[in-house]
Amino acid sequence: MKQTESLKKTFEFRRVYTKGTSIANRLLVMYVLKNGQPYNRLGISVSKKVGNSVIRSRVTRLIRESYRLQEEQVEIGYDIVIIARNTAKEATYWEIDSAVKHLFKKHKIKKIL
Repeated sequence: MKQTESLKKTFEFRRVYTKGTSIANRLLVMYVLKNGQPYNRLGISVSKKVGNSVIRSRVTRLIRESYRLQEEQVEIGYDIVIIARNTAKEATYWEIDSAVKHLFKKHKIKKIL
């Protein structure tokens, strides 16, 4: 069951950046803010510093797929913004997946099953 929408507007991203908490690892930075809704909203940001459009698109797809597979294990009611660092362009899917899981655990928004 899909329980996540997308953050699309600049002001939505800015609100998460200013009011949310951030934790980073080698590949990614994750901002999290409670949204008071019965669903999560996910935003992914990959800047031009990471690479050309092909690389940025690939990194975005890897992050989105990693989140999709873990969606059921994430607490509900958060705005989540994931920012790819420059080192993410050489990363494999498994490294990205591990980085996303690590950040969920650090933010304490992963459900304990």
